[in-house]
Amino acid sequence: MTIDLDRPDNAPPSSDSEQEEKKPAPPLLEAVFVTGAAQWSQLPTTGPIELAFAGRSNAGKSSAINALARRSKLAFASRTPGRTQQINFFQMRNGAYVVDLPGYGYAAVTRKTKDVWQDFLWRYVTERQTLVALVLVADIRRGLTDLDKPVLDAFLRSGRPVLILATKSDKLNVQERRRALAEMERSLLEYDVEGTASVTVVEFSATAHRGIEAADKVIAEWIA
Repeated sequence: MTIDLDRPDNAPPSSDSEQEEKKPAPPLLEAVFVTGAAQWSQLPTTGPIELAFAGRSNAGKSSAINALARRSKLAFASRTPGRTQQINFFQMRNGAYVVDLPGYGYAAVTRKTKDVWQDFLWRYVTERQTLVALVLVADIRRGLTDLDKPVLDAFLRSGRPVLILATKSDKLNVQERRRALAEMERSLLEYDVEGTASVTVVEFSATAHRGIEAADKVIAEWIA
């Protein structure tokens, strides 16, 4: 398991010339919407690899995708959490798909609708053959919830890598952030010791632009 605390708040920034030499283009920079699927038969046919973004409603998943794409409205954040019920596919420059999964854990829909939608999400996560990696978005203040852990566990058992974005870190001070990340690390070790080697945790804030480049690096390695 890797915990990435990003650049220290008081570290001097690199010069513009150094940054240009070291930084490749962000992998999500030119991603474009391709299609949405509300049921299994509507999923794209087997082809490019897929990287899925999952997370509890209100964890900041859409904001994270938009920050990584350096755009404000690539992923849609509903005003009512839990209302976005389809799986949305965005294609990156190299052809791979970024897949935005519906947020889970919010009860603003009927139980029947929620069950159908959650079953579809779970089937996608556990059965989709072209799905090679998962970005799990978790509010740093909440840590890994009981709704996050089954999704994470399924991926660890399959041997596929996971990037956890510990979002909304701008809401905490430096010491609080470090404590929250340490607690997240302990949580990972508690329920799946062997699987944690496949997990990278990045402290993230779309608002403060924190952790974006660290996440870029992980995703770029997945699609290389």
